[in-house]
Amino acid sequence: MFDKLKKLIIPMLKCLIYVSVTLLFMVSCGSVAQQQYKSHAVQKGETVYSIAKEYGISEETIYSLNPDAKAGLKVNSILIIPSNSVISSGTNNNNYRDHKVKRKETLYGIAQEYNVSVEEIKKLNKELYSRGLIKGELLLIPAASKNAEINGPNSEATLPGTQKYTVKAKETKFGIARKFGVSIAELEDLNPDLGKELKIGETLIVPDKTVLENAEIDNENFQYYEVKPKEGFYRLKAKFGLSEEEIIALNPYAKEGLKEGMILKIPKEEKTISQEDISTVNLEKRIDNKKMKTIVLMLPFRLMRTQNDTIRNDQDWLKKDPTLRVALDFYSGALMAAEFAKDKGISVTLNVYDTEMSDSKVASIISKSEFKNVDAVIGPLLQKNVEKASDMLKDEKIPVFSPLSNREMAMNNNLFQTLPTDAVLQKTMIRYLKEHSSGKNIIIISDSKRLKQKEMIQTAIPTSRTVSPRGGGYIQASDITAVVSEGMENWVVLESENPVLVSSAVNVLAAMPNNYKVRLFTLNRNEAYEWHEVSSTRLAKLNFTFPSVNRNIYEDDHNPFIISYKNKYGVFPNRYVIRGFDVTYDVLLRLASEKDIYDAVMPESETVYIENKFRYEKSPTEGYCNEAAYILKYNNELKFEVVE
Repeated sequence: MFDKLKKLIIPMLKCLIYVSVTLLFMVSCGSVAQQQYKSHAVQKGETVYSIAKEYGISEETIYSLNPDAKAGLKVNSILIIPSNSVISSGTNNNNYRDHKVKRKETLYGIAQEYNVSVEEIKKLNKELYSRGLIKGELLLIPAASKNAEINGPNSEATLPGTQKYTVKAKETKFGIARKFGVSIAELEDLNPDLGKELKIGETLIVPDKTVLENAEIDNENFQYYEVKPKEGFYRLKAKFGLSEEEIIALNPYAKEGLKEGMILKIPKEEKTISQEDISTVNLEKRIDNKKMKTIVLMLPFRLMRTQNDTIRNDQDWLKKDPTLRVALDFYSGALMAAEFAKDKGISVTLNVYDTEMSDSKVASIISKSEFKNVDAVIGPLLQKNVEKASDMLKDEKIPVFSPLSNREMAMNNNLFQTLPTDAVLQKTMIRYLKEHSSGKNIIIISDSKRLKQKEMIQTAIPTSRTVSPRGGGYIQASDITAVVSEGMENWVVLESENPVLVSSAVNVLAAMPNNYKVRLFTLNRNEAYEWHEVSSTRLAKLNFTFPSVNRNIYEDDHNPFIISYKNKYGVFPNRYVIRGFDVTYDVLLRLASEKDIYDAVMPESETVYIENKFRYEKSPTEGYCNEAAYILKYNNELKFEVVE
C-alpha cells in the first residue's frame, strides 16, 4: 500500500516542483519584461498600422515582438508594446500630439501650424514619404523644437526645414513649386499673402532643399499639370500619351511616385507636318502670272551723311560701317534675282529706299510714298524697323519679308520671317536625333545655361544619358567612359556656349579609342566652336553635326548664279549677297506662280535655291515663319556636307 502511494505521490511532487520552478521563472522574467514592455489588448477595427501609429512606433517593431500578428489580429488578443512608446491621443508629456487631416490641408500648412518641419512629421508618419495626405487620417505630430518655441509662429524666423528665396526674372509660381518639389497649395500655405503674379525681388518661404535647378517656365514647348487625387502614371499615359519613363525624364522628382498637387511638365501637342510629307518644288516650272511685279527694297544705306563726317572716301566709309557693307551686298544679290526673273519672262519693278537705320524714317517713307500697288516689301534689315513697316502696312495686307532677323518678333498677319529661328533649328535637330536614335547610345553633355535644351532632348529620347561638367566647367575622359558603350554608336549631344566645356568635350571625345564609335551633335553651333582651342580636324573626326539656316557653296560649284555674279563683279559672292538673291528670287517666283503671295504659302512644299530654302507655315500667333532648315556635317575634307 505504501509503495503504491509512493508511486503516486512522487510524480505529483515532481510535477509540482516543475510547475513552481516554471512559474517562478515566468514571474521573474515578467518582472524584467514589465520594466521594458507593456501590453495592448486589440480592439475591434484596429490594425497593426493604426496601433503602430497610436504608440509612435513602426509596424516592424510590432511584428518582431508579436510574430503571430503577421497572420492577422484578433479582437482581445494581447500584443507586446515597448514601454517607452507614446500613446498619441491629444498630447502626451508635451512630446507628441495627433492631428486629424482636414480637407485641402497640406503638409506644409500642418507643419506651420505646429511649428515643426515637414521632415519631422514624415519621420513619424513614414507613409508620407511615398504618398500625399488623406482626408480624415491621423498624423503623429512631434513637439515643436526649442528654437521654434522661442521664435513663435509669428516670428520672422523661417519654419524649420524652410528658407527664404528671392524671386528672379521669368520665374513663376509653377516654376518655383517645381523647383522645390511642392504643390501650389503648399507654396501658398508657406506664403499666405502670395498673389497671382510674382514680382521680381519678392521674398518667399520655400523648402530648404531643391529638386530642380531651374525655376523658369517654358510655355512655348510645355504645359504644366497639377496631379489630381489618386492619379497615377497609368492615368497620365491615357491622358497625355506619355510613358512613366518619359514623365520622369522631365520631372525627376516623380521617380519616388506621384503625389496629389505635384506639378508636372508635359510637352505640348504639336501639329507638325511629317518630314515624309514635305516635298521640294521648283517654282520656275510653275510661272503662270507674268504681270508686272512691284517690289520695294528697304535697306540702311545711310546715304545722307552729315557735314561733320570726316570720312574721306567711300572705301573708308565701307571699312567703318559694317551695316552698309551688308546692305550693299544684299542689294547686289537682289538685283541679280530681278535679272534672273526677267530672263524667265517676269516683269519686275524694284523700288529702293534708304531707311537710314531709323524706324521714324521707315514711317516717313511709308507715309509719303505710294504703296497701293506694291506686291511685296523686302526689308528693312533691323528687327524694330521691319516690325514698324509690317505694322503700318498690315491693313493693306501688303506682305513684308524680314530678310535677316531670326529673333522672336512682334508678328502681324502680313509679316514673313524668312530666316528660321533658333527654335526651328532646335526642333529640326531634335527630330533628326529622335528619328535615328534606335540602336544608338544617346549622351547629353549640358551646362546649367542649356537646361531647357537638355529637357527637350530627354523628352524626345527618354533613354538618353547625361553628363554634367565638373566645377571648373569642363569634363574629363572618366566622365565619358562611364556612359559610352562599346557595342553601339555613341551619339553625343553637346549643349553649351562655354568654350572651355566645348574644347574639353571635343578633345576627350576625339581621343576615345577606335573601338568606340563616337559622333558629336549640337542644337546650336555657336562661337564657342570657333575658339582657337577647338580643333577643326577633331570636329571633322567626330563628324560634327548641327542644324543651320543655310548650306555652304564653294568656288568649284558651277552654279549659274555664281558664274554670273563673278563675271559681273569679279568676286565670289558672300553669304549676304546669296541671301539677297535667294530671298528676292523666291518672293518673285511665288508672286509669279499664284495670283496672291498668300496663296503661294505651301506648308508641305519647300523651295531650294543657292544656299537657302523656304517653307512657310502660319505662326501660332500671327504671320508666317520659315520652317525649312538644313542639317550639316563637318566631313573629312573640312567642308560642311548636307545631311538633310
